[in-house]
Amino acid sequence: MSDLSIQLHWQRTEPELRPGKYTNAHSVQFKSSYGLQVDAAPDWGGDPGNTNPEQALASALASCHMMTFLALAAKAGWPVASYHDQAVAHLGKNTRGQMSVVRIDLHPAVHFDSGFTIESAKLDEMQDRAHRYCFIVNSLADSVEINIL
Repeated sequence: MSDLSIQLHWQRTEPELRPGKYTNAHSVQFKSSYGLQVDAAPDWGGDPGNTNPEQALASALASCHMMTFLALAAKAGWPVASYHDQAVAHLGKNTRGQMSVVRIDLHPAVHFDSGFTIESAKLDEMQDRAHRYCFIVNSLADSVEINIL
């Protein structure tokens, strides 16, 4: 199987590394041409203009779910014209009492080519199949509740 990597770089800008007195801002490089500025979530003192790991996790889950859904829809001959989602990562305490992403809600909206219709139950069934086959879902299955709303 594949090994997929990123490059992460953080540089201290303060004179000393002291609790609560340094920035978490860093960069993440995907491939050689795409990078992201990352920081802690705003609730933890991060810059709200940067992404944060919790958003990146929600993005990874939503992207994986969508790609799995599209693969299944293509096999079924469904003419998907567009797919939109708003994923929300919820922070809270896990069963061990530690702060974590405890739930991610997906809100997929699928639109088909003009003239194609599918029963709501069939669409829900396909979303459920995409959920079961998504690599990221299977990586998080034991620790994060995932809802498709």
